[in-house]
Amino acid sequence: MENILSSINSFAWGPVTIVLILGTGLFTSFILRLTHLKYFKHAIALISGKFDKKEDKGEITHFQALSAALSATIGTGNIAGVGTAIAVGGPGAVFWMWITAIFGMGLKYSECLLSIKYRHIDEDGVASGGPMYYLEKGLGQKWLAILFAAFAVIASFGIGNMVQANSVAEPILTHFNIPKLATGIIIALVVFLVIVGGIKRIGSFASKIVPFMAVFYVLGALIVIFMNISEIPAALALIVKSAFTPSSAAGGFAGAAVAQAIRMGVARGIFSNEAGLGSAPIAHGAAKTEEPVREGLVAMLGPFIDTLVICTMTALVIIVTGAYTVEGGLSGSNLTAKAFSMGISSIGGYIVAIGIIFFAFSTIVSWSYYGDRSISYLIGKKAVLPYRIIYCLIIPVGATTKLSTVWTISDIFNAFMAFPNLVGLLLLSPVVVKATKEYFSNSDNLKPNN
Repeated sequence: MENILSSINSFAWGPVTIVLILGTGLFTSFILRLTHLKYFKHAIALISGKFDKKEDKGEITHFQALSAALSATIGTGNIAGVGTAIAVGGPGAVFWMWITAIFGMGLKYSECLLSIKYRHIDEDGVASGGPMYYLEKGLGQKWLAILFAAFAVIASFGIGNMVQANSVAEPILTHFNIPKLATGIIIALVVFLVIVGGIKRIGSFASKIVPFMAVFYVLGALIVIFMNISEIPAALALIVKSAFTPSSAAGGFAGAAVAQAIRMGVARGIFSNEAGLGSAPIAHGAAKTEEPVREGLVAMLGPFIDTLVICTMTALVIIVTGAYTVEGGLSGSNLTAKAFSMGISSIGGYIVAIGIIFFAFSTIVSWSYYGDRSISYLIGKKAVLPYRIIYCLIIPVGATTKLSTVWTISDIFNAFMAFPNLVGLLLLSPVVVKATKEYFSNSDNLKPNN
């Protein structure tokens, strides 16, 4: 069974998927003529609240929507994912993570614009958005919408729940000697208290925890970087050079071909910021706005913060400390923890451990919303509460179980989410272009309300 799942996973996250996601991002950026990137300053102004209107439909602010989406994407990928990318693909993999993030901004812009345009708002004012709605209402392909929603529900129990619970329980056991079962139960109780309040409570929670956890981790990384500031130019040069030429072996690092650097950089970049997978549009679909373009602009900040900022911090710490060249062939979070420890002794290990705890916990909270919107689409509102209860009951199981198989299954369904979503993005791209032109042709749209 393991061999079969591994083969499916290799295909699911193989060259076809990577080229499709990166290609769609490149195509989207091309047809938009990078318009979304030109208005980066406007995107930042949108999350300040200056463009908000009380009468707009939706449930959460632009900032809360971005925070909810970021709390799902800023996770183990920023710590373990970067460590794996460098260990397997060499420093050059970081460059390809950057490329993925730049084109990923176009993907996030498009999918979240469509999420607002085609979202459903019920008689109680509850907003539901995401690929399932633009696949059905925009593209007219309900079977694709059902496929996406089904894949999202399955992925929520794996990548959004069990593997994250395990990622929290492991460092707590190692550094604080608290049993995994106890950690799992506590997480389940806290998560239920948050998610039972729906997206409003999740958005409020995320808007507080995301800035804190991001600043905490980035400050820890900056301490290491400033202590090795003289190594930064060489590290950046190595990243760019290694992206196009094979890395030479050093210590425990066996060397990496350019193709491997591209594969690992793109795959880990996608895994980190989830651009093109269709998850973030579900959170952004609840934003209080009548302007789809505005939410698209807010959403594109996600890959920038997640990959171009936080992942870069992790990568620089690993490279300037030379941790990736140490004998022993460390990878994933172990490599990142080693790098931080080399930079600021034992404190570094605690920074990584606490970072993983916060990142993974926040991911559990936001992925529950992705699952409950998807199950609501498939079965109806009556299924939401049972889903939330089951979701929380599974958390202790994930915290205490060896998860190699769960990881593999989660990866597979995470990738499967991308296929129907990318079909929607490609075929609905004229809608994105038209909405973008109409929005920016009206100068009043760029003027704040207060």
